[in-house]
Amino acid sequence: MKKYDLKNRSEIADRDKWNLEAMYPDEAKWEEDLSTALKSSEEFILLKGRLTESAEGLLKALRLYADMMRKAENAFVYSRMRHDEDNANTKYTEMNNKSLSTLAQISANVSFFTPELLEADETVIKGYIYEVPALKEFSFMLDSIMLSKPHVLSSDEERIIAQLNESASAPDEIYTMFNDADLSFGKVTNEDAIDVELTHGNYIQFMESENREVRKNAFEAMYQRYKEFNNSISVMYNYSVKHDYIMSKLRKYKSTLDSELSGERIPLSVYDNLIDAVHKNLPSMHKYMEIRKRALGLNELRMYDVYRPIVKPEGLECSYEEAVDIACKALAPLGEDYVRTLRKGLTEDRWVDIYENAGKTSGAYSFGSYDSNPYILMNFSGELRDVFTLIHEAGHSMHSYYTRRTQPFVYGGHSIFTAEVASTVNETLLIHYLLSNAESVDMKKYLINFYIDEFKSTLFRQTMFAEFEKIAHETVENGGSLTAQYLNEEYDKLNTIYYGPSIEHDEFIQYEWSRIPHFYRAYYVYQYATGYSAANAIANRILTGGEAERNDYLKFLATGESDYPIELLKIAGVDMSTEEPVLSALSTFAKLVDELDEMI
Repeated sequence: MKKYDLKNRSEIADRDKWNLEAMYPDEAKWEEDLSTALKSSEEFILLKGRLTESAEGLLKALRLYADMMRKAENAFVYSRMRHDEDNANTKYTEMNNKSLSTLAQISANVSFFTPELLEADETVIKGYIYEVPALKEFSFMLDSIMLSKPHVLSSDEERIIAQLNESASAPDEIYTMFNDADLSFGKVTNEDAIDVELTHGNYIQFMESENREVRKNAFEAMYQRYKEFNNSISVMYNYSVKHDYIMSKLRKYKSTLDSELSGERIPLSVYDNLIDAVHKNLPSMHKYMEIRKRALGLNELRMYDVYRPIVKPEGLECSYEEAVDIACKALAPLGEDYVRTLRKGLTEDRWVDIYENAGKTSGAYSFGSYDSNPYILMNFSGELRDVFTLIHEAGHSMHSYYTRRTQPFVYGGHSIFTAEVASTVNETLLIHYLLSNAESVDMKKYLINFYIDEFKSTLFRQTMFAEFEKIAHETVENGGSLTAQYLNEEYDKLNTIYYGPSIEHDEFIQYEWSRIPHFYRAYYVYQYATGYSAANAIANRILTGGEAERNDYLKFLATGESDYPIELLKIAGVDMSTEEPVLSALSTFAKLVDELDEMI
């Protein structure tokens, strides 16, 4: 696929698309699963008031609940991924809306489940687990529910909230449709003097251009469009944050942050310590910006200069097939089984939807249901950074693969806190592999610069996003409103603090917050930074250790949600309740900056 092509979905070869037909060869089965799940939820209502009458009755209810949600999940995942293939395809938009609506109905029908469990005597529930061995499968699930006891409302109140779930997701759904289907950025003239449609998928390509005017034009074209819709986007985000706050109040949490972290027993200090640690290490980031300015020979360093590689040697482009080969070689320290399984998934089993097409959801992700392949959406363009994206999402997918073949459905997912670890371990192993195989000084310089930029993007930038989120939520919690002007000003201040004095102030950067879709999932982004820190510690442990360290990590990959995140990461040899992993990662960043300074 040529670098700037943007094809229609029908023009993409089947071999380059994910094999969703494996989920539903006949979409009539999709309708059947959705209908069956809804009917099961109506059957589940009949258990109201009798959930904890006996151990056998509780087991029946839990199994019915799991089977129902398993079918509903499979149907939703399918329609969502079909929708993401082309957001303008009305057939799959309707299917996705139908699955969301059905999920809301199911949620309303089973809303009595948690409140009724919490009304029961906890010692009785524990007694049932000893009485019927089959209930042991659900013991951690039940413990987790009991943890939420102070925050669960009455059955009737929970039902009302469940019925509102569909409309509550409106800001996110509206933003996604606006950002991925309706918003266009026009054409930008590239370094070959060709007018190319600017998209989410090729924006970073423009930012990496050696031609500064190309970078500037793409940057301004992108943010000019967000500026034009600044007020509308601020309203979407304002109501998203208000919903977060209202729900945390209804459930009697101290704050929105408390509501998002306490369910997984993550101390609030983890969030604050991350921000504090990064602030203390900002001088290293500021030094890097000064090195970048000097290396590029610029009198003024602008935000559209921060992605352009300091040096760009030959050999940075690759095909998808070459990317798979590089990824598999880099991941050799994880063992033959891991690599063999991954290679088969990325090629003949067609886990990956590889190339960008018109209307396709931007970015990349790993997704799937308990019963499906661990699919990957990409917008592969043939750059080295795409190898990093592929290996990142492959980390998620292999995490899912190991978990789903080991854990039952109720523990078949991952907490957000642990999910980013597997992906970043893979990235860290890749950069170590590439550095050890660099064939020239320029290539090594490029890779060190690339590694530094990974820290910049994942540890520093995501922490900046996390701080912005905290400011936004605390503003609403204190009775304030998130106007466009306020959001722009707060984001602009943070950007200046994080990037330092070497960056000239730019009018357009204040609108960057409005293109971050993760903000519609409260307090999600900080886990990229914590996950990156944990992953660096684990990868170094694997590379400097032996079979035992590797097996510790593979054991962690198979744990799913069978315990709280902090405890699960201890299996892999990392304690995230302390500052040590974050400080260690920041120390690595500082050393890389010093090494680059010497090379430059």
